[in-house]
Order: sequence, then C-alpha cells, then structure tokens
Amino acid sequence: MKSLLAALAMTTALTLPSLAVARPVTLTTTLNNYGGDGAYLAFYVTDASGTYAGSVWMAGGKSKYYKHLTDWYRATGGDTAQVDGITGASVGSGRTLEISLDLADALFDAGYTLHIDAAVEDMRDSPNEVAVPLTSEGAGTATHGRRYIAGFTYDM
Repeated sequence: MKSLLAALAMTTALTLPSLAVARPVTLTTTLNNYGGDGAYLAFYVTDASGTYAGSVWMAGGKSKYYKHLTDWYRATGGDTAQVDGITGASVGSGRTLEISLDLADALFDAGYTLHIDAAVEDMRDSPNEVAVPLTSEGAGTATHGRRYIAGFTYDM
C-alpha cells in the first residue's frame, strides 16, 4: 500500500493509481517577513500512523539543501526521486506560494496529514513547521506555522 501511495501523478499531485477520483486542491502558503534568503519548503503526506506516504511539492531546487528539511529528509532518506518533477523556486520572505494540484479523494477524511518542513539559509531549520489533517471540513481554515509560515490554507 505504501508504494501505491508514494506514486506521483503526471499533474504533480499525490494520487493513488488504483483510484480514478481526485479533486483539485489549492495550497496557499504565506511566509512571515523573517528577513533572510528564500525558504525551502517540503510538502508531504503521512498516514494515520505517521508513516510517510508521499511528497506533494518542493519549493527550492538545489538538492544539496534538502537535508535541512529534516523530517522530510528522514522520511525519504533524502531520495530526490521523491520530488522529481514537482519542484519550484524557493519562496522569499513575506511572499506567498500558491500551488494548484489534484489530490486523491482517498487522502481526505481518512487520517492523512499534510506536513510542511521549512528551512532558510543561515537561519534555524523548522521541521514540521505546519501539520494539518486532510479533511473536507478543514478546507479554507488558516493555520499558522511555528517560525517562517505566517499562514497556510488548502482549498478544494
């Protein structure tokens, strides 16, 4: 089952190949004005037991910095194949990143959690900066991060 959950769709979304139904989701992440370089962000999903299920998006393209996204890095063993084709630029201080993708319906209301790890050069790393249960009810609800993320929402 874990290998099925880790499969990435061509649309840069986490999806279950055995299921045909996915829903469009927009992830909106606004960073604080922390005054440093652009932040690297790893968006990934864990199941109800906390086991890594797959990567959704990576903001920041230089793989040599991925080790600073410590929870994601530990879960994947630093495997850059987990984010091939689903990366974008790092996100600047005070900026907003908006990602639109399709996520499998089976991820919602089933105990899965979306996590965001954050890291900024010459500043403290922030593993598990945001962790939100993937629920239909939680869509549109703002969540504050621990250090770099001022607000995060997902909308369906």
